[in-house]
Amino acid sequence: MAKDAAPKLLSGGNPQIAKGYGDAVLQSYIDAMPGWKRDVGRHIDALVTAVVPGVVKAVKWNSPFYGMEKDIWFLGFHCMTKYVKVAFFKGAQLVPLPPGASKQADVRYLEIYENKPFDEAQFSDWVRQASALPGEKM
Repeated sequence: MAKDAAPKLLSGGNPQIAKGYGDAVLQSYIDAMPGWKRDVGRHIDALVTAVVPGVVKAVKWNSPFYGMEKDIWFLGFHCMTKYVKVAFFKGAQLVPLPPGASKQADVRYLEIYENKPFDEAQFSDWVRQASALPGEKM
C-alpha cells in the first residue's frame, strides 16, 4: 500500500490497520473509520483517555485495544455494518452489566448506532470498573 493511500475497509467498514502499539496507530485506525463511525471512535477514545490516564493503546486484528499494560486489555472496539461494537473483555463483572451478551462468558458488548446517543456517564463508569479488573491477555 502506498504511504498516502487510505487503509482498505474490510467487512462492515472496519479499517485494515497494521498491528501496532501507541496512540498514533490507534488514531490512524480512528481516522480511517468511515463516516459517522469516525466521530464515535474519537468519542470512545476521548472518554477512555479521560477516565484512565496513562491507558495503553494498540491496534491488533484490525481493532483498537485499551489496557493497563502491554498485551493485557480491558476494552476494544470494531466497526460493524450498522454500529460500532465495544467489547468489555471482563464485562460480566461490571455493574450494571453492559447490554450485549456474548458466547464468551466474561465478555459483554455495547453497540453504538448512528443518531442514537449512548449513556456517556454509564460508559465512563464501565471503563473505570473495567480498567480496575485484571485484563485479558491477547
